[in-house]
Amino acid sequence: MAWDLSALLHSADPAAEAIERHLWLVRLFDWLRQPPPEGAHSLTPWPVVRMGLLLDVLETQPEISHRVGGVVHHSLRDLDSNGLLADFGFPPRQGFVSELGDRLRLAWLPGTPQTSDAGELFSLLFNQPDDAAWVAALDEATLSRLLRWLEHSHGTPSAWRDEMVEAVQLLASQIRANGLSKALRSRIEPSQLADRPFHQVVALAEALQAAHQQGADAPALAAHAASLRAILGRCLEAANSARQHLDEWGISVDVVFQMDQMRSRARRIEQLLDAALAPSPAQAFKTLWLALLGAAQDRQGIGALFTRHYALLARKVTERSAETGEHYITRDRAEYRQMLGKAAGGGAVIGLAKFALTALQVSAFWVGFLAGVNYALSFVLVHLLHWTVATKQPAMTAPALAAKLEAVGQREDAVEGFVDEVTHLIRSQIAGIVGNLALVAPVVLAAQGLAWWSQGAPLVGEKSAHYVLHSLTLLGPTALFAAFTGVLLFASSLIAGWVENWFVYHRLESALAWNPRITDLLGPSRAQRWARWWRANISGLAANVSLGLMLGVIPALAAFVGLPLEVRHVTLGMGQLAAAVGALGLEIFQQPEFWWCLAGIGVTGILNLAVSFTLAFRVALASRGLQVQERGRLYAALRQRWRQAPGSFFRPPA
Repeated sequence: MAWDLSALLHSADPAAEAIERHLWLVRLFDWLRQPPPEGAHSLTPWPVVRMGLLLDVLETQPEISHRVGGVVHHSLRDLDSNGLLADFGFPPRQGFVSELGDRLRLAWLPGTPQTSDAGELFSLLFNQPDDAAWVAALDEATLSRLLRWLEHSHGTPSAWRDEMVEAVQLLASQIRANGLSKALRSRIEPSQLADRPFHQVVALAEALQAAHQQGADAPALAAHAASLRAILGRCLEAANSARQHLDEWGISVDVVFQMDQMRSRARRIEQLLDAALAPSPAQAFKTLWLALLGAAQDRQGIGALFTRHYALLARKVTERSAETGEHYITRDRAEYRQMLGKAAGGGAVIGLAKFALTALQVSAFWVGFLAGVNYALSFVLVHLLHWTVATKQPAMTAPALAAKLEAVGQREDAVEGFVDEVTHLIRSQIAGIVGNLALVAPVVLAAQGLAWWSQGAPLVGEKSAHYVLHSLTLLGPTALFAAFTGVLLFASSLIAGWVENWFVYHRLESALAWNPRITDLLGPSRAQRWARWWRANISGLAANVSLGLMLGVIPALAAFVGLPLEVRHVTLGMGQLAAAVGALGLEIFQQPEFWWCLAGIGVTGILNLAVSFTLAFRVALASRGLQVQERGRLYAALRQRWRQAPGSFFRPPA
């Protein structure tokens, strides 16, 4: 609806109910943002032009100014200014989950002008994404005119300055409570708390407020403000020491969230001090105004919240994956032979696991659940025997490769080192697949042959064999299912990193080593060994258990809701195909379906590896804040290596 300024100003009623006054203010700002008249042109944003026009009317027409000033004065008098100056943009509770809930509420539920909270009314007045643009375009002369008129309408010239100083005191109290909370205090370097900065910040804020109320002169207020700013810096230094503790001992999203809130509150105090104490506060007032608009926009979305507060957790998860991933990369012939042997052992275990559930006759869900448990136990056995499953490698090796990119652009030899790492990784991955497939098929065939010899029938019969030929074929949805399985492989690496971070953050290694009940039960030396074992294996156990359960349970759950979703794992697929050969005999090689299935297994392997690696690599880059710079240079170096030494991608150096 288009508003007429004259009618709008004449409708201002200082004696109206609060909700009517608030609605009038909403209409006034809607008028400021109205599109320009047809054919009108201006280099200045139209809200700024209209603000100047509004001030012209208010300065030249006392009656209108009295009516509008009365609406503004009564509204500001009845509103809680701290809801805007001290609370707006900050969560009511210190926690990531509670803040997420509040943001979803703000995004989905409409606001109401029937409020006594200045922050809630501010959100209604400035509810457009481009409000910050026209506020930033306000010149100092217009802002000074606006502030003079606001002081006049407020009744007392320094009233809004008093409210800003009071908000500073409230923010200082929140910083003290935040800094002295157990979650942060226990992680702050003790030397940073020696002079009690979180206690001093409140005392100095109260001293500033008292001096302002007593009418102290500008130099005295400036001295109080300087002392407060100095102690705020000490509080932030103490919080930074807690971040170093988190980097070493594990990340908590809630703790990082609280630290960010402390920095934001300290920044708000700086802005309020500038606006309240400056002799000419126009620019400082605009800075504060823009900061409040930025807080309003920030709290309307959840994407930035996740990006900001999960970045450190993602980095810690991928760093732990990178540490594990280094063990999957071979760099010489000895390591390459070891990888082949470990992969062969893993293939043998998976081949035997294929027959564990053949006799069960239960419902579809329990088949999926028990299959997941079977896979999980098989993967855990592979892990405990220090063998490997090839498809688990990419999600672990991608963060290790991303770490190499940090040096690109900083050192001359970094690109060549990155290419070397790519060749090592590809060669290692090929060794893992070859080792897995080289033994899974013979083990399955041997088990089928043993069943023929001992009981006259294979463990996997003809009906199941024909189903394998029907389901694994490249002519069906095998490629889609293989890509989905790559997502599960990636997800298991994230779960592994998160579990290890949780293990470290809660200091479970120390608890296992030194807890009195555990040491009494196991003895001190055995408890120490047990703690070290869990620290070394928690990531692998989490990855293997989660992957096995997802491979078994997710297809069963998908079938329950009518979603025809299956998993295609290259090693498991080869075991299934080998079982079909053992059931149908050598004539299977004359059937085209067999060769389509073999091609499907090849595509499955490629997609398992490519999808899991790509997802892990992208997360690793994002968690480090990296972008792949000089892509052309990297691609050119890889092509040159392929032309000059293609064998380096397949054969290890001496």
